[in-house]
Amino acid sequence: MKPALLLCLIMLAPAPALAANQWAAPQGCEIFMTVQSKECRVSNHYRCTGDAPGDQWRADFDQDGIFFQSRINSEAEWVESYEMNPKVRQELLPGAMDPASFSDLVANGRDDFIFSLRKETGEETDVRGFDRLTGKTWEIDGITLSETEYGYEETDAMGSVLRQSRGFEYIHPEWRLFFSGPSEWWDGSAWLPVDGSPVAFIFPGEPGFAATEPLFNCDPVLSGLEGRAAVVPVSVQR
Repeated sequence: MKPALLLCLIMLAPAPALAANQWAAPQGCEIFMTVQSKECRVSNHYRCTGDAPGDQWRADFDQDGIFFQSRINSEAEWVESYEMNPKVRQELLPGAMDPASFSDLVANGRDDFIFSLRKETGEETDVRGFDRLTGKTWEIDGITLSETEYGYEETDAMGSVLRQSRGFEYIHPEWRLFFSGPSEWWDGSAWLPVDGSPVAFIFPGEPGFAATEPLFNCDPVLSGLEGRAAVVPVSVQR
């Protein structure tokens, strides 16, 4: 993290308050990185000893607390996720027609995917889309990320479109992670712009690590910016 940003985080969240707002990962799991993003979101990335090698989890928080958790595998496939309030689990169904492949994206510059998801309610959906490296790189808080263009749609059993999103994300090839970027989300009548791009990467021992309080694009007390953030659809970022 940059010294100026560290100082900003310390000023915004004094040590006693920060300790009270630190998140404890589930038993057997360890947080390895916290990411403060635009759109009033902070994410804690963690790994669990009982998972398959390469699996990674993410817990997302807004001003009201945790609202989403997800697990990806080494190919950044959406293995399982949990939406909160109410809590609903969704899982990747085996036998994907064209599994998502982080390796293909990095090696070939593009990856197309077709797979199916199932919620614990029994609802099954199909997801079809692509990721493509644009050739651009960005440095965000000292971390070099590669830009990707993406597009996908999720349909129900009858073929009706439930969700559509398009835009740009960032990847870190060594971390095998996607991060949100400037995108658009179809609400059924118009494309709505969102931008959940990362702002600060925070590692163990740094101020703000394991935080549950988002800092950017929230209210003026926290962010110094006017207005509230738009809601980021939880399934945009892997």
